[in-house]
Amino acid sequence: MEIKRDYYLNKLINAENDGLIKVVTGIRRCGKSYLLNNIFCAYLLNNGVLEDHIIKIALDDSDNEELLEPQNLSKYIKEKIIDSAIYYVILDEIQLVKNFEGVLNGLLRIPNIDIYVTGSNSKFLSTDIITEFRGRGEEIRIYPLSYLEFMSAYNKDKLDGWLEYITYGGLPLVVTMNSDERKMDYLKDQQKNVYINDVLEKNNIKNDDKLTTLIEIISSSIGSLSNPKKLSDTFKSSAGINIDPKTISTYLKYLEEAFLIEKAERYDVKGKKYMSTPYKFYFSDLGLRNSFINFRQNEETHIMENVIYLELKRRGYHVDVGVIETKEKKNNKITYKQLEVDFIANKGNNKIYIQSAFNMENDDKRMQEERPLLKINDSFKKIIIVKDYIKRTRNEDGIIIMSIFDFLLDQDSLNY
Repeated sequence: MEIKRDYYLNKLINAENDGLIKVVTGIRRCGKSYLLNNIFCAYLLNNGVLEDHIIKIALDDSDNEELLEPQNLSKYIKEKIIDSAIYYVILDEIQLVKNFEGVLNGLLRIPNIDIYVTGSNSKFLSTDIITEFRGRGEEIRIYPLSYLEFMSAYNKDKLDGWLEYITYGGLPLVVTMNSDERKMDYLKDQQKNVYINDVLEKNNIKNDDKLTTLIEIISSSIGSLSNPKKLSDTFKSSAGINIDPKTISTYLKYLEEAFLIEKAERYDVKGKKYMSTPYKFYFSDLGLRNSFINFRQNEETHIMENVIYLELKRRGYHVDVGVIETKEKKNNKITYKQLEVDFIANKGNNKIYIQSAFNMENDDKRMQEERPLLKINDSFKKIIIVKDYIKRTRNEDGIIIMSIFDFLLDQDSLNY
């Protein structure tokens, strides 16, 4: 089964020979190694790169154990370089090498080397990359399969595909499994033995009960406003556990660094400033999210919001939650209300306001979704995404309404 990942392949192509270390990151099992070792290498070979000019090393392979010593790895790679043509060096699980930073910085001094590395989340996070390779490396973030990528390998109706996608997520191996039972068992096993353990090992956490409970609480409330104090109160009321908000804040940071969750901050549209709290959390993979709550809560409204958030991030947008304060006078009394715009997506000078509406079955629901957008007094694009099969339209106020399927299946859906 071939799953196309053209978006990421093009990012690698655009970064070719730019003099920087390409550090491919993302949640474990999302396809980083396959992208480099299979898809990207196939592209290089098809474009005339000789096979012996691609140096691929899986550092977690026992056959390569001696290369975990930095001097051995550096010597091995340098001995492969016998002419002035470009050599592509692809190193999997680079964090296993002692002083890997020194090895990579040394290789950068060789003019005809182009370097690509991956690392497991337990030892090699995006924050580490920023620290170790400031100015000399660039991060290429990989997400689990998008709905478009998922459907490229799924030979069924797009609605059936949608239901499977929001239930089991986009980890590539899950897509290849042929039964619901196998998918659920795999996801449950991975969340405990891979993802949780990564966080525990990286951060020297001895007891996983509180961490697991925190993930379960977040899983049950994706897209809801929250903060460490609120989560601490939930621990006490639902689990009878006292846990300090500072500890929760630390755990949340660990989960973000491991790419399990992402935080969307609130932005005051009129005041043009960020609000420190509360904020929202979304999961990098819905299958993993569902596994943490034993596939019990499958509320499409919040799940659709999570899907839209991930798609915006995949497309390179910085994504915030919008807040608009309004003033209303009723019965000679002035009241202030905060209206929410689900997402403010920014990329360079481009900004888009987006509402996620599972349906707009009547005028009241339509007005509810449109109201925050109409309170924004700028000329940037305003979009409402709905679950219904509808034709893309633009109403008299300039608000675009489109189907979730048109949004997800057309990479240019936000550009016209």
